[in-house]
Amino acid sequence: MKKLNLGCGEFKKDGFINLDWQEQVRPDVVHDLNVIPYPFLDNTFDLIEADHVLEHLNEPFAIMRELHRISAKGAFIIIRVPHFSRGFSHPEHKRGFDASFPYYFNKDFPGGYMGVEFDQKSIKFSWFAQKYLKRQVLPKSLYLASSVVGAILSFCANLSPFLCSRIWCFWVGGFEEIEFVFKTKK
Repeated sequence: MKKLNLGCGEFKKDGFINLDWQEQVRPDVVHDLNVIPYPFLDNTFDLIEADHVLEHLNEPFAIMRELHRISAKGAFIIIRVPHFSRGFSHPEHKRGFDASFPYYFNKDFPGGYMGVEFDQKSIKFSWFAQKYLKRQVLPKSLYLASSVVGAILSFCANLSPFLCSRIWCFWVGGFEEIEFVFKTKK
């Protein structure tokens, strides 16, 4: 199984080809993610993960078309991005995302089909995300309390992601992350 960790930064994954634009993080492949095409052949990867990457890039739909090109038939693509309700918490974020993002990869969507099809397998909200970072900077008691509150709020949000995304996400201070799992259609 060929796996790609897109925009790995400091968080390389074993068993993956780790791709990033920053040479200093020593990825397996150095490439500016805004420059298409990526240095891979068509139909290469069975799994692509992009953890908090798309919000930094200029054209997320163009990137999704490129991920479709380099993914094999039936490949899984896991995208984790900030939900718009939390706001832009990093100076380089260009956008937040919402539960409607998968619509653009359905050819029957009249609001703006982007030219490639993915089957949406799941959408998942996280109120307290990227625990691997927070564990390093928060006091243990705050980390544990936030983990418990986050688990409860995330469970409730995931009962109806669309309803959460449109109505009640602001009541809890927003959600840090929304995860999309897609399967390529070719």
